[in-house]
Amino acid sequence: MENEEIRKDKFESYVVVHNIAKRHNVGTLARSATAFGVAELILVGRRDFNAFGSHGSTSHLRFRHFHSLSLACSYLKERDFDICGVEITETAMAVNEHPFRKSTAFLLGNEGTGLSAKECEICDFFVYIPQYGGGTASLNVTVAASIVLHHYAVWAGFSERTREGNKFLVAEKPANQMRRKYCTDTAEAIAEERKLKKENAANGFFNESGKDEASSNLLDALFDS
Repeated sequence: MENEEIRKDKFESYVVVHNIAKRHNVGTLARSATAFGVAELILVGRRDFNAFGSHGSTSHLRFRHFHSLSLACSYLKERDFDICGVEITETAMAVNEHPFRKSTAFLLGNEGTGLSAKECEICDFFVYIPQYGGGTASLNVTVAASIVLHHYAVWAGFSERTREGNKFLVAEKPANQMRRKYCTDTAEAIAEERKLKKENAANGFFNESGKDEASSNLLDALFDS
């Protein structure tokens, strides 16, 4: 019992979203993340997202934005997080074996191509979800995330939410973390974005709409590193 109490207070889970093709998956992913106790959802590259499917759950998550995987990785390592890639690799361990050691950030692959080589490079280890039927080669990214996050919550000893009737009790809505379905930036991230805008202009990249929108919405290719 003592070890279980220590785990409940000690560990956190984050989700890192990078290179997901369907932006509406972020809303559905946020719903699963809140259900399984995720503390923070990190957007890398584009900071806009479609909240469809979240059912208001985005208000219960901390959101953070980075322009590159290397910046996100540095942030996580400063906080002593493992980075776990959700991918079928030669070294991947079955998620039901609970191969976790500490607070963990889960990096999810693109729906069609999975994790890229650059994404795999920042991962400390990988987990995969065993399948028992022969009708599909893989799962939808949000379904896979739900399964993995549930297993981590069980391992970490997160407290189960109180049930009310046939549903779980929803916490009071905290202060909004987003504006206009954008992830808010820290002062450091804003400075980094301004730097990138100057570099983009020097390299001949322009906003054709003429509006002052986030460069991350226009220059996805620059944020693949």
